[in-house]
Amino acid sequence: MPPTRTPASTTPSPAGTAVRRRDRHGRGRRGPLAWPPVPAMVTRRDRFDEIVRDVAEEVDRLLEPRGLVVEYATMDHPSDLGPAWSPEVPLARTVAATRTRPPRIIVFRRPIESRATGPDVLVPLVRAAICTEVGTVFGIPPEELLGPDLDGD
Repeated sequence: MPPTRTPASTTPSPAGTAVRRRDRHGRGRRGPLAWPPVPAMVTRRDRFDEIVRDVAEEVDRLLEPRGLVVEYATMDHPSDLGPAWSPEVPLARTVAATRTRPPRIIVFRRPIESRATGPDVLVPLVRAAICTEVGTVFGIPPEELLGPDLDGD
């Protein structure tokens, strides 16, 4: 008679409790399908932040000779609609400057993404939103910041 073997899944451990050694139903630990350094893991938020960063650098190059400074931030959506209620959700908002910090432009990701009809429209929408807010803060026509070849539409 051959020696009997105990199944591996019920082999007692040194402490006397059973240790599961085999995943019989394919429900074991799973990790992400692609690791974070892989470009496949870039989120929409990361892509949007990169677009805002690129547009902000373009606008800053235009503001630098004038000695004007702006801070930029992104949020998913407006946290409140503020005192001026309007039927449209804003694409961006300006926070006034203080003695210790320059004006801050907050660009809202979800409203811009929902208005964009495709990925090729996202950059012009971000550019138009930022240039409109910068123009409002410093009294510069947005068309001057957008440039002659960019109409913001």
